Amino acid sequence: MAAITQTTNKVLKDWLPSIVLLLLMLVARSTLADHYLVPSGSMENTLQPGDHVLVNKSAYGFRLPFTNHVLAGSETPDAGDVVIFDSPQDGVRLVKRVVAVAGDYVELHGGRLFINGRPLASGTVHNQERIGSKQVELNLSSGGGPEINGLVVPAGEVLVLGDHRGNSRDGRYFGTIPVASLYGRASAVFWRSKDGPTWKKL
Repeated sequence: MAAITQTTNKVLKDWLPSIVLLLLMLVARSTLADHYLVPSGSMENTLQPGDHVLVNKSAYGFRLPFTNHVLAGSETPDAGDVVIFDSPQDGVRLVKRVVAVAGDYVELHGGRLFINGRPLASGTVHNQERIGSKQVELNLSSGGGPEINGLVVPAGEVLVLGDHRGNSRDGRYFGTIPVASLYGRASAVFWRSKDGPTWKKL
């Protein structure tokens, strides 16, 4: 009996720190930070297929570990944020850009945004838009995709679009999404398949 107790104590002594560390890492990944592998070109030119992106999961509130229940500190996303969420259509995890927030009146013509009647394209450079505080270079090589002929974003929701406007299944297909459904904010690209380690803030 004493031998069994000694063996149990030794196992606990040897393995407990590793188990605690693993649990802490899982909790941190569930509530603080994670990564996302970009599967498609819907966010070109900002993101490329195969990019590994760091995700700040506490950007819009601290969540109960292993759930989507926000415990405290829920913040509103800003226009221009790149966000991760599950598609309302099929549950597939997506990455898109918040282009409009609650109360905004949105139009989209030829792939170019108008928010509250104001075009976001800067001057004669039609493939660049100022979305919130971000200067965004669009990919319009596949055209502009479906248009939006007047949409008011409801309270507590956001409209998300891909930067590759003609090659993105986004809010034009599934509508606006609740802020509470956002998994987190994409902060930076830390690995690019063609270049290896990198650091590109989003």
